[in-house]
Amino acid sequence: MISNNSTPPQRSWLLLRGLGRESGHWGDFPAQLQAGRPQDRVLLLDLPGNGVLHRQTSPAQIAAMTEHCRTALRAQGQTGPVHLLCLSMGGMVALDWACRYPDEIAALVLMSSSLRGLSRWHQRMRPVALLRLLSALISPSLQWRESQALALSSAQRPLNAALLQHWCALQQARPVQRLNLLRQLLAAARFRAPQTGPSQSLLVLAGAGDRLVDPVCSQRIAAAWQGRHALHPSAGHDLTLDDGAWVIEQIGRWLDSLEGR
Repeated sequence: MISNNSTPPQRSWLLLRGLGRESGHWGDFPAQLQAGRPQDRVLLLDLPGNGVLHRQTSPAQIAAMTEHCRTALRAQGQTGPVHLLCLSMGGMVALDWACRYPDEIAALVLMSSSLRGLSRWHQRMRPVALLRLLSALISPSLQWRESQALALSSAQRPLNAALLQHWCALQQARPVQRLNLLRQLLAAARFRAPQTGPSQSLLVLAGAGDRLVDPVCSQRIAAAWQGRHALHPSAGHDLTLDDGAWVIEQIGRWLDSLEGR
């Protein structure tokens, strides 16, 4: 998705999602972001094993996901540094990328992420959530699997029936293999906080209603590397789903502060 503005984009944003999710799960958020920042360019990528890449084997290392994204981004014609806006496991890819290839990343926005070495395992994935994910993994019912995923992603109750059907349609069209989900889980579990954090400006967002990851994980990421931190009072794991406007507002405030406005 590219800004309609005829002038060169002020910034390029690359959006990355997390475990077993694809670009289609962003819903209307990319359009919201583009409308809110018409001078910028918004780009989407799927991680191997998800979305349009669902037939590929998911790497069992975050670093390999990073290398895929670097190659895919160049194939889209992006040459300058990008701003990364990433959810959950996508935030691990963002940190790995920013630390190993700092010239390629302009700034980072991490949402509902967590890191081994900064948070305990039961904070990185709540035990009840892990049990629900594992039970969904073996369930033959697509509707039930996606309802569990939506219930863990969103704090909205009751669940949005139309959105649930959309998620089911995404999974039917581009099914994520169970083995790929396990490989992605393994990659996320293995990935440790870098010893030296990113040199780029960092914004860390979380929702107080996150049923999947304890929001303290985001607080610790921000504290470790002097990032700006904001906590939504009620949103769940997928902040862009529960309150995309809030996310865009926080990004705007953060960018203004960096530019001294």
